[in-house]
Amino acid sequence: MSTSSVASAGHAAVERDSRPSLTVLSGFWPAATYAIARTLLAADPGLLLVRHDLADVCNGSVHRVVRDRDGVLEDVRIFLAHGCVSCTLREDVLPTLARLVRTRPGRDIVLMLPEVVEPEAVAAACAHCPVDGVPITELLHVDSYVTVVDAEHLLDGLASTDDLKTLGIQAADNDERALADVVVRQIEYADTLVLWGQSAEGAYDTDRLAVLLNRITPWATQVRVDGDLVDANLLTRQLRDTRRYRPETPGVLVRGLEGHLVGVHEPQPDCGIVSAVFRARRPFHPQRLHDVLEDLNAEVIRSRGHLWLSSQPETVVAWDFAGGGLAMGSLGRWLAALSDRHWDEVSDHRRLAAAMDWDPYYGDRHQHLVFIGLDLDPASLHRTLTACLLTDAELADGEQAWRGHPDPFADCFPLAALDTEIVRDDQSTGDDQITRDDQTTGDDEPSQGESV
Repeated sequence: MSTSSVASAGHAAVERDSRPSLTVLSGFWPAATYAIARTLLAADPGLLLVRHDLADVCNGSVHRVVRDRDGVLEDVRIFLAHGCVSCTLREDVLPTLARLVRTRPGRDIVLMLPEVVEPEAVAAACAHCPVDGVPITELLHVDSYVTVVDAEHLLDGLASTDDLKTLGIQAADNDERALADVVVRQIEYADTLVLWGQSAEGAYDTDRLAVLLNRITPWATQVRVDGDLVDANLLTRQLRDTRRYRPETPGVLVRGLEGHLVGVHEPQPDCGIVSAVFRARRPFHPQRLHDVLEDLNAEVIRSRGHLWLSSQPETVVAWDFAGGGLAMGSLGRWLAALSDRHWDEVSDHRRLAAAMDWDPYYGDRHQHLVFIGLDLDPASLHRTLTACLLTDAELADGEQAWRGHPDPFADCFPLAALDTEIVRDDQSTGDDQITRDDQTTGDDEPSQGESV
């Protein structure tokens, strides 16, 4: 088939897709997020906006509002058997979307998420929670995941050491998430970022925030909106009907395992922002790595990735730092530690990524970390991390000797038995196995279930 024929076929497929479009709008600062939503409504009289207020969700009560440009269409308080975000998504958000598609056909929808809801949770619900036996993606085309960040408050959010429960805005009684974790996850899952308004420190600082967002989420399209005067038609063209969302997008902590971009290496400061990527084949010595954890993230705004420890050579260890707290946890096994029959349990993308970078000795095991911050010294960071790797003499001792290395992380990253294990290869980030540590606590000796 010729190139023109392929292009024509693709164009025809797009034209034949008569499903309404869904834009998922998230952001931790609701005033900015709602301003974007209202602007989109102003440009399209047929657009529907769906909002849920979770202020009373712990008591099982959720407030839902549906409106269009002309006013409120629905204003309902609903009661759930269990008050949590997942129940709200499953029992009201998705059924509401399905009902609107059927009762108001041909109208596109913007779903504005509450400030504590992460967009990846919506993507997981869309993928795994059918409505009346029908996947929501058969009724709607998920066009884009847009995250709005407020320039005036972004740095404070990323640097915050508060947790949602302390602030009284938790999404469930057992919600232990930190504010900074929510902010970075909203930013990192987005395919489109909107930087709303201006920094109180002036234009240079606003430019710095734009660079920071590019370094944190280099895979996303960024749109800057002044906030004082907004062109509704232009913003609509920038945010709607973009088809930027890719359902196969993995969670940020498994991006590298799936062959996706984890971060960009930009060692030269841009508005003071530095992004440093560290990659290596040989394993970290667990004690030496533990000894420098606080130093590694001293000047860092965000760091993430995965690694392997000499003492635990089967385990892919997640690295997740934001808001002064480091979380580390198990992402399952390296493919090098799996028999051939278990390879079928992981995604095609992961198998392909491993095959492209396979090492005769290490297999797919490697270090892949990115550090993003203001005025970081990438050379010093690289030296510190390199000093934590096994030396030539330690490598020569062999894997059995490595397992005996002193390990402050012992029992922190348990692996499920292979006969029952489900390898994490979808959009899950492994957060149920990841523990978080506010590094100001000074905890020295972690044990299973504790922060590291």
